[in-house]
Amino acid sequence: MAEAEPATETPSFDPEPPGKTQRRVAAVLVVVLVGSLVVHIVTSKLSKEDSGPEAEPLPTVTPVLDAAVTGSSNPLDAERAFGYLSAICELGPRPSGSVGMREQQELVATHFEEHGAEVRRQTFRVRNPLGGPRVAMTNIIARWRLDEPDRVLLCAHYDTRPLPDRDPNPIARRRGRFIGANDGASGVAALMELAHLLAVYDGPLGVDVVLFDGEELVYVDRRDPYFLGSRYFAEAYKKRKPLPDGPPWRYRAAILLDMVGDADLQLYQERYSYRNEKTRPLVLEVWSTAQRLGVEEFIPRVKHTVRDDHLALQRYGDIPAIDIIDFDYPAWHTESDTPRRCSGDSLAKVGWVVWEWLLSQRANPVADAS
Repeated sequence: MAEAEPATETPSFDPEPPGKTQRRVAAVLVVVLVGSLVVHIVTSKLSKEDSGPEAEPLPTVTPVLDAAVTGSSNPLDAERAFGYLSAICELGPRPSGSVGMREQQELVATHFEEHGAEVRRQTFRVRNPLGGPRVAMTNIIARWRLDEPDRVLLCAHYDTRPLPDRDPNPIARRRGRFIGANDGASGVAALMELAHLLAVYDGPLGVDVVLFDGEELVYVDRRDPYFLGSRYFAEAYKKRKPLPDGPPWRYRAAILLDMVGDADLQLYQERYSYRNEKTRPLVLEVWSTAQRLGVEEFIPRVKHTVRDDHLALQRYGDIPAIDIIDFDYPAWHTESDTPRRCSGDSLAKVGWVVWEWLLSQRANPVADAS
């Protein structure tokens, strides 16, 4: 699902051949070296191209390291968010079509309905990678402010990989039990906690929370397809069906939350999100919001290249979508991906940044990318 690009090396410079005198040689070398240093410094500051893991610097902002300075504080409840993550994990593995997945569907649908959303189930079936009957898939769609045609999409995948295929134990890779606390439950838990605020959101935008099924119903990487739920959702959205008894609508932006519960949270900018001209402004807005709030876990530098649900939204739905993901997670796809490696503080911080970004859209809307 991911690949890292190596950093580019700084080119070296060879000295010119000797001149007629040693003094001239020394003088020329000094001029060349000083000039090269000046040019290097100037061009480094002026360049706006991402030439490696370093991304374009964010617009100048003043970080707020102490919320007491501005009177702002995180309105999300870290303990409650972690409780949602734990409750999901208590259901056990939740691969597509499983008993655990069906129980999770009831859990999240009831939760969003209790917080004022209209909840729909978008169902479809896909080929079973192991053969036999087709697998039932369900995307959960929770909507607030249905009469608003200008909308924002907040999303996560909520299925777990069938097996912990990267576990150091070869037996576990074939027969192990994968709970997916960070890779599966964390994005869902963050959105469940956000629902408490979305229930009272009175901004000008409609908000949809979507949980994608089938992100990784994968047993063999080179054989089984990823992103089944997000592709199905994006293709349906592309038809631009109107809301019930409402006007046509569109998504101005989409934010995907994946692996956002790590206790050692490090959220670099994802390379596909940053390099896409349609989504780079959204990346800069979100990370600037984090800087303003003093949420230092959002690191304004590109590091990982991740194939994820945001690419399906971009490709099949023309939705300007970005990925907020912590890919520096040693327990990824192992049996060790359990709640003890996660933190409610991480979930609450991510939710706070997304919430404050949503509120900021009143005065600073993302450009129409449709």
